Amino acid sequence: MKTVLIFSGGLDSTVLLYQLLADGDRVLTLSVDYGQRHRVELEHARRITRSLGVPWQLADLSNVGSLLGGSSLTSPEIAVPHGHYAEPSMKQTVVANRNMIMLAVAAGWAISQRADRLAYAAHAGDHTIYPDCRPAFADAMARAIRLADWHEIGLCCPFIHLTKTQIVVRGAELGVDFGSTWSCYEGGSVHCGLCGTCFERREAFQQAGVPDPTRYKSTPT
Repeated sequence: MKTVLIFSGGLDSTVLLYQLLADGDRVLTLSVDYGQRHRVELEHARRITRSLGVPWQLADLSNVGSLLGGSSLTSPEIAVPHGHYAEPSMKQTVVANRNMIMLAVAAGWAISQRADRLAYAAHAGDHTIYPDCRPAFADAMARAIRLADWHEIGLCCPFIHLTKTQIVVRGAELGVDFGSTWSCYEGGSVHCGLCGTCFERREAFQQAGVPDPTRYKSTPT
Protein backbone atom coordinates (compact mmCIF):
# COMPACT_ATOMS: atom_id res chain seq x y z
CA MET A 1 0.00 0.00 0.00
CA LYS A 2 1.43 3.36 -1.07
CA THR A 3 0.21 6.13 1.22
CA VAL A 4 0.73 9.88 1.22
CA LEU A 5 0.52 11.28 4.76
CA ILE A 6 -0.13 14.92 5.61
CA PHE A 7 2.59 15.27 8.22
CA SER A 8 2.90 18.20 10.61
CA GLY A 9 5.56 16.80 12.93
CA GLY A 10 2.97 16.83 15.71
CA LEU A 11 2.08 14.03 18.07
CA ASP A 12 -0.96 12.75 16.16
CA SER A 13 0.55 12.65 12.68
CA THR A 14 3.76 11.11 14.04
CA VAL A 15 1.86 8.27 15.71
CA LEU A 16 -0.02 7.78 12.43
CA LEU A 17 3.28 7.68 10.54
CA TYR A 18 4.56 4.94 12.85
CA GLN A 19 1.24 3.10 12.47
CA LEU A 20 1.38 3.17 8.68
CA LEU A 21 4.97 1.96 8.68
CA ALA A 22 4.07 -0.83 11.12
CA ASP A 23 1.28 -1.86 8.75
CA GLY A 24 3.83 -2.22 5.97
CA ASP A 25 2.84 0.84 3.93
CA ARG A 26 5.24 2.65 1.67
CA VAL A 27 4.78 6.16 3.06
CA LEU A 28 5.45 9.51 1.42
CA THR A 29 5.02 12.52 3.73
CA LEU A 30 3.94 16.05 2.90
CA SER A 31 4.20 19.00 5.29
CA VAL A 32 2.50 22.31 4.55
CA ASP A 33 3.79 25.79 5.32
CA TYR A 34 0.59 27.83 5.45
CA GLY A 35 2.15 30.77 7.27
CA GLN A 36 1.58 29.24 10.69
CA ARG A 37 2.98 30.95 13.78
CA HIS A 38 4.39 27.63 14.97
CA ARG A 39 6.42 27.02 11.82
CA VAL A 40 8.97 25.24 14.04
CA GLU A 41 6.80 22.14 13.58
CA LEU A 42 8.07 21.86 10.01
CA GLU A 43 11.64 21.40 11.19
CA HIS A 44 10.45 18.68 13.57
CA ALA A 45 8.67 17.02 10.65
CA ARG A 46 11.84 17.08 8.59
CA ARG A 47 13.92 15.60 11.41
CA ILE A 48 11.43 12.84 12.21
CA THR A 49 11.10 11.69 8.61
CA ARG A 50 14.86 11.79 8.10
CA SER A 51 15.40 9.65 11.23
CA LEU A 52 12.91 7.08 9.91
CA GLY A 53 14.19 7.16 6.34
CA VAL A 54 10.82 8.31 4.99
CA PRO A 55 10.54 10.63 1.95
CA TRP A 56 9.44 14.17 2.90
CA GLN A 57 8.22 17.09 0.84
CA LEU A 58 7.29 20.62 1.88
CA ALA A 59 4.45 22.49 0.18
CA ASP A 60 5.01 26.24 0.38
CA LEU A 61 1.63 27.91 0.84
CA SER A 62 3.04 30.49 3.20
CA ASN A 63 0.94 33.31 1.78
CA VAL A 64 -2.32 31.45 2.42
CA GLY A 65 -2.48 32.38 6.09
CA SER A 66 -2.45 36.11 5.33
CA LEU A 67 -5.28 35.61 2.83
CA LEU A 68 -7.48 33.71 5.29
CA GLY A 69 -6.82 35.91 8.33
CA GLY A 70 -8.69 35.92 11.63
CA SER A 71 -6.70 33.16 13.32
CA SER A 72 -4.11 33.36 16.09
CA LEU A 73 -2.19 30.62 14.25
CA THR A 74 -1.49 32.86 11.27
CA SER A 75 -1.87 36.44 12.49
CA PRO A 76 0.76 37.99 14.79
CA GLU A 77 -1.84 40.54 15.89
CA ILE A 78 -4.02 37.85 17.53
CA ALA A 79 -2.70 36.27 20.73
CA VAL A 80 -2.78 32.49 21.09
CA PRO A 81 -5.41 31.76 23.77
CA HIS A 82 -4.17 30.05 26.92
CA GLY A 83 -5.90 27.42 29.04
CA HIS A 84 -8.02 24.39 28.27
CA TYR A 85 -9.72 24.05 24.92
CA ALA A 86 -13.07 25.84 25.13
CA GLU A 87 -15.18 26.88 22.17
CA PRO A 88 -15.21 30.69 22.63
CA SER A 89 -11.44 31.12 22.90
CA MET A 90 -10.24 28.19 20.81
CA LYS A 91 -12.22 29.36 17.77
CA GLN A 92 -9.42 31.93 17.54
CA THR A 93 -7.11 29.08 16.49
CA VAL A 94 -9.32 27.98 13.58
CA VAL A 95 -7.68 28.63 10.20
CA ALA A 96 -10.54 28.84 7.73
CA ASN A 97 -10.76 25.74 5.53
CA ARG A 98 -7.20 24.67 6.44
CA ASN A 99 -7.72 20.93 6.16
CA MET A 100 -9.60 21.17 2.86
CA ILE A 101 -6.74 23.21 1.42
CA MET A 102 -4.10 20.79 2.68
CA LEU A 103 -6.09 17.74 1.61
CA ALA A 104 -6.57 19.18 -1.88
CA VAL A 105 -2.84 19.84 -2.33
CA ALA A 106 -1.87 16.49 -0.82
CA ALA A 107 -4.46 14.65 -2.93
CA GLY A 108 -3.00 16.19 -6.08
CA TRP A 109 0.47 15.01 -5.09
CA ALA A 110 -0.84 11.58 -4.10
CA ILE A 111 -2.55 11.20 -7.48
CA SER A 112 0.61 12.27 -9.32
CA GLN A 113 2.57 9.69 -7.30
CA ARG A 114 -0.03 7.01 -8.10
CA ALA A 115 -0.56 6.42 -4.40
CA ASP A 116 -3.33 4.18 -3.14
CA ARG A 117 -4.53 6.52 -0.43
CA LEU A 118 -4.09 9.79 1.41
CA ALA A 119 -3.95 9.88 5.22
CA TYR A 120 -4.41 12.58 7.84
CA ALA A 121 -4.55 12.40 11.61
CA ALA A 122 -7.78 14.17 12.60
CA HIS A 123 -8.95 12.83 15.96
CA ALA A 124 -12.06 12.89 18.14
CA GLY A 125 -10.77 15.58 20.49
CA ASP A 126 -10.80 18.08 17.60
CA HIS A 127 -14.41 17.59 16.56
CA THR A 128 -16.11 20.21 18.71
CA ILE A 129 -13.64 22.97 17.84
CA TYR A 130 -12.49 22.26 14.31
CA PRO A 131 -15.24 21.65 11.73
CA ASP A 132 -12.74 20.18 9.26
CA CYS A 133 -11.89 17.34 11.66
CA ARG A 134 -15.45 16.00 11.91
CA PRO A 135 -16.31 12.58 10.47
CA ALA A 136 -18.90 14.18 8.18
CA PHE A 137 -16.21 16.44 6.69
CA ALA A 138 -13.81 13.52 6.21
CA ASP A 139 -16.54 11.46 4.53
CA ALA A 140 -17.36 14.31 2.15
CA MET A 141 -13.68 14.84 1.30
CA ALA A 142 -13.20 11.12 0.71
CA ARG A 143 -16.00 11.18 -1.85
CA ALA A 144 -14.64 14.31 -3.55
CA ILE A 145 -11.09 12.95 -3.72
CA ARG A 146 -12.29 9.72 -5.32
CA LEU A 147 -14.01 11.80 -8.01
CA ALA A 148 -11.07 14.15 -8.57
CA ASP A 149 -9.14 12.04 -11.08
CA TRP A 150 -9.24 8.86 -13.15
CA HIS A 151 -6.71 7.47 -10.67
CA GLU A 152 -8.87 6.98 -7.59
CA ILE A 153 -7.34 7.23 -4.14
CA GLY A 154 -8.90 6.62 -0.76
CA LEU A 155 -8.83 8.86 2.32
CA CYS A 156 -7.50 7.23 5.49
CA CYS A 157 -8.48 8.78 8.86
CA PRO A 158 -7.90 5.97 11.38
CA PHE A 159 -7.81 8.24 14.44
CA ILE A 160 -11.02 10.13 13.76
CA HIS A 161 -12.87 8.36 16.59
CA LEU A 162 -9.89 8.23 18.99
CA THR A 163 -9.04 10.64 21.80
CA LYS A 164 -5.62 12.19 22.21
CA THR A 165 -5.08 9.90 25.20
CA GLN A 166 -5.79 6.82 23.09
CA ILE A 167 -3.38 8.10 20.45
CA VAL A 168 -0.63 8.45 23.08
CA VAL A 169 -1.31 4.89 24.24
CA ARG A 170 -1.04 3.64 20.67
CA GLY A 171 2.14 5.64 20.13
CA ALA A 172 3.72 4.09 23.22
CA GLU A 173 2.87 0.63 21.88
CA LEU A 174 4.57 1.54 18.59
CA GLY A 175 7.67 2.96 20.28
CA VAL A 176 7.13 6.52 19.05
CA ASP A 177 9.82 9.04 19.99
CA PHE A 178 7.37 11.53 21.50
CA GLY A 179 10.18 13.92 22.40
CA SER A 180 10.80 14.60 18.72
CA THR A 181 7.24 15.84 18.11
CA TRP A 182 5.91 19.40 18.34
CA SER A 183 2.46 20.58 19.47
CA CYS A 184 2.67 24.13 20.87
CA TYR A 185 0.87 26.87 18.93
CA GLU A 186 3.19 29.57 20.28
CA GLY A 187 6.22 28.29 18.40
CA GLY A 188 9.61 29.03 19.90
CA SER A 189 12.16 26.45 21.01
CA VAL A 190 10.26 25.03 24.01
CA HIS A 191 6.56 24.21 24.42
CA CYS A 192 4.89 27.13 26.22
CA GLY A 193 2.88 24.85 28.50
CA LEU A 194 -0.08 27.25 28.59
CA CYS A 195 -1.84 27.14 25.22
CA GLY A 196 -4.73 24.77 24.57
CA THR A 197 -2.68 22.24 22.64
CA CYS A 198 -0.01 22.14 25.39
CA PHE A 199 -2.77 21.51 27.95
CA GLU A 200 -4.18 18.73 25.77
CA ARG A 201 -0.74 17.18 25.22
CA ARG A 202 0.17 17.21 28.91
CA GLU A 203 -3.17 15.74 29.99
CA ALA A 204 -3.05 13.02 27.32
CA PHE A 205 0.24 11.71 28.68
CA GLN A 206 -1.03 11.89 32.26
CA GLN A 207 -4.27 10.08 31.45
CA ALA A 208 -2.45 7.47 29.35
CA GLY A 209 0.04 6.78 32.12
CA VAL A 210 2.89 7.36 29.66
CA PRO A 211 5.96 9.44 30.64
CA ASP A 212 5.84 12.88 29.03
CA PRO A 213 9.27 13.83 27.61
CA THR A 214 8.12 17.34 26.67
CA ARG A 215 9.92 20.40 27.99
CA TYR A 216 7.39 23.05 28.97
CA LYS A 217 8.35 26.67 29.57
CA SER A 218 5.56 27.22 32.11
CA THR A 219 3.34 25.11 34.34
CA PRO A 220 -0.31 26.10 34.79
CA THR A 221 -1.16 27.29 38.30
